[in-house]
Amino acid sequence: MAAAGAPARALLPTVLLLFLAVAEAQVDPMSNGAVTSALNAKLKKLTDAFAPQVKRELGYCIQDTDAEWDATFNFSSDPKFLVDCMKKGDLPQRVCTAAELKFYFESILRRGKKNYVRPNKNCNLSSWIDGCEPGWGCTADAGKEVDLQDAENFPSRTVDCQGCCPGFFCPRGLTCMIPCPLGAYCPQSTLNKTTGVCDPYNYQPPPGQPNHTCGGADRWSDVMSTDDVFCPAGYYCPSPILKIDCSSGFYCRKGSTIQTKCLSKGSCKPNSTTQDITIFGAMLVVALSLVLLIIYNFSDQLLTNREKKQAKSREAAVRLAKETVQARERWRSAKDVAKKHAAGMQTSLTRTFSRKKSLSSSHESSKGHPPEEHGADHPSEESGEKNTGSPTAEVGGGGGDKKKKGGKHAHTQSQIFQYAYGQIEKEKALEQEMEQNSNNLSLSGVVAMATDEDLRQRPRIEIAFKDITLTLKGSKKKLLRSVSGKLMPGRVAAVMGPSGAGKTTLLSAIAGKATGCATTGTILINGKQEPIRAYKKIIGFVPQDDIVHGNLTVQENLWFNARCRLPVEMSQAEKVLVVERVIESLGLQPVRDSLVGTVEKRGISGGQRKRVNVGLEMVMEPSVLILDEPTSGLDSASSLLLLRALRREAMEGVNISMVVHQPSYTLYNMFDDLILLAKGGMPVYHGPVKKVEEYFKGLGIVVPDRVNPPDYYIDILEGIVKLDTNAVNVKDLPLRWMLHNGYEVPRDMLQSSSGSESSLSGEAGGHAPQAEAKKSVLGELWGNLRDILGQKKDEYDYNKSSEDLSNRRTPGKLRQYKYYLGRYMWQAKAS
Repeated sequence: MAAAGAPARALLPTVLLLFLAVAEAQVDPMSNGAVTSALNAKLKKLTDAFAPQVKRELGYCIQDTDAEWDATFNFSSDPKFLVDCMKKGDLPQRVCTAAELKFYFESILRRGKKNYVRPNKNCNLSSWIDGCEPGWGCTADAGKEVDLQDAENFPSRTVDCQGCCPGFFCPRGLTCMIPCPLGAYCPQSTLNKTTGVCDPYNYQPPPGQPNHTCGGADRWSDVMSTDDVFCPAGYYCPSPILKIDCSSGFYCRKGSTIQTKCLSKGSCKPNSTTQDITIFGAMLVVALSLVLLIIYNFSDQLLTNREKKQAKSREAAVRLAKETVQARERWRSAKDVAKKHAAGMQTSLTRTFSRKKSLSSSHESSKGHPPEEHGADHPSEESGEKNTGSPTAEVGGGGGDKKKKGGKHAHTQSQIFQYAYGQIEKEKALEQEMEQNSNNLSLSGVVAMATDEDLRQRPRIEIAFKDITLTLKGSKKKLLRSVSGKLMPGRVAAVMGPSGAGKTTLLSAIAGKATGCATTGTILINGKQEPIRAYKKIIGFVPQDDIVHGNLTVQENLWFNARCRLPVEMSQAEKVLVVERVIESLGLQPVRDSLVGTVEKRGISGGQRKRVNVGLEMVMEPSVLILDEPTSGLDSASSLLLLRALRREAMEGVNISMVVHQPSYTLYNMFDDLILLAKGGMPVYHGPVKKVEEYFKGLGIVVPDRVNPPDYYIDILEGIVKLDTNAVNVKDLPLRWMLHNGYEVPRDMLQSSSGSESSLSGEAGGHAPQAEAKKSVLGELWGNLRDILGQKKDEYDYNKSSEDLSNRRTPGKLRQYKYYLGRYMWQAKAS
């Protein structure tokens, strides 16, 4: 009852306002102005009093109580039906009190669509007068004062029963009148002699009572329950008793009090319920299509012009950087010539004068330092030469501190490119100078290069692994066996071995990407036992298969990866420097604006595509870079160019390791370390490239003349080259390496002999034992299924791992989604 009474109590003040105003507004029944004035005054006063309750009860759907009231019960525009009802003189005695209203709405809410009133004081089984019939009402008993605000007591209404006034409704089971709201149409009903019902309300007068005629409306409710009393569509009702046809050029919806003007007069005929806006919709679609077409065409032109402008700025920056380097070289050459000329003149003078004068001259020379005076006379020139060579001088100007921060203060496209290419040319000059001083850079040279103040240092990561063994979780097959070693920052390590030796598996295990396997052993990061996955933001992994986007250009591929994986705090100038440095080092300048291409649409060459694949990981400035066969399918020139770029990365302290198949002798000598694996994933050698021949020579394996050492060693492990009987057995090479380094050797390997074909043969060859060979087919299928499920789970764990020790804050998901949309636009443009 309480739940049903809450909406009723909320509606009660709204309806009651009108009753009180109507009852007390009978100043002069014949004066519409007096009625309207008194009515509005009462309505305003009572509305303000009940507004807080209405907002509290119906605030979820009523924001402005005054506006809602005016739209529902403000009859000031046409109070004719009130005046007509007042002429009878007993309106206050006929309208419902607060108690009757509360009773009516609670009955309606409790019974839903049944829409009838419960028995009450005036209408019940023992007393059912004419006023209880639908459309009829009665007057309060004589001598009894009616208090309209009384919400508790029912007044007795049993006399002078007659039909409701037009504009009011009298529900069946109540003997009082309730005014119809605006938007309703409540005229006096008429008897339909054919059907015997009162139109338009469809109620039937009581039989056997010829004096009981059709009265007023008998019901009113929300439009969801019944729409009988609402003004029909195609008409508008300014008052509850007046229905007017909708004019041409206007439309009227159900319950309208005014007619609404159409956008076009021809789109609305008389009695229109809605306006026909089909033509406007078509025009809007056409207009939007034209706008989108214009935007698409102009955006394509704008992007093309922007790319051309960037290309011009880039070319100008390259030209300026090269001219700066050439000017610096000319100045250095002139300075060297001047120094040599001054030294020659000094030697000539010492031969001419006497020993005493020579000593005096020498003394004067030692004080004056003529060769140095030339340089001292132009300190600003030498400083200017150095500053001109500095990439920041082109942008920052000013003093030294400002020059160091020049890249951060570069804002325009030209300034950014000048900074980037100035830095690149300076790095080239530094590399040439170091190569002239030493053909082979020592470790100190690498450190000096990597710690140069103009180079942004990356975190150094040293990876040490001990007794790494990988076993498939399902089939229990061992992919790696007791592999130990160390990967150092600033060095390039090559992983070689015959097919099936586990080269890619080893690097995947080191990078934390070995999925579906059980890993045993220890991996230390900078001497600490930490998960390698915590450093995945600064670990680059280049798979064997290309992962480039074929419908993007080379530059767009690199920029997409750089934006998503470089630190968010890095300035735009620094990002441009990183991307331009990678493009320059990989020799991709000629094809930077070319599409990579797909199978259906040819683009750049295979070698260039491979270099772009490597560049995707280089642009994120990794501390560890792992590559799986990056030189496969490349010619010697492309392989050399790629390896030189990787050597430069190593000079910045990057820990690089890569799987290589049969490198040339030149490429082989460019590696610092070599990891040689035998079949079955067992190590044969892990150490410097310079000492590999010495180690194998100690085992009796000597590389013949004119034979590439890595090819010879791989052929031995593959069984293609047969060793002399005096040399060590091939199957004992992993055991010899473990014993040579003092590593712990597995028990089964110790028990095996060099001539046996049992233990090591099975392990090195990767064959399963006889018992496993006899496994049922169902068991093998179950093992393979477990491997696949384990692999998927490990991939999910790797991607969702939350621990992060890389100290790099990359763009969030929303910003990466923005970059994804930009990439999609590039791809749409290319297609």
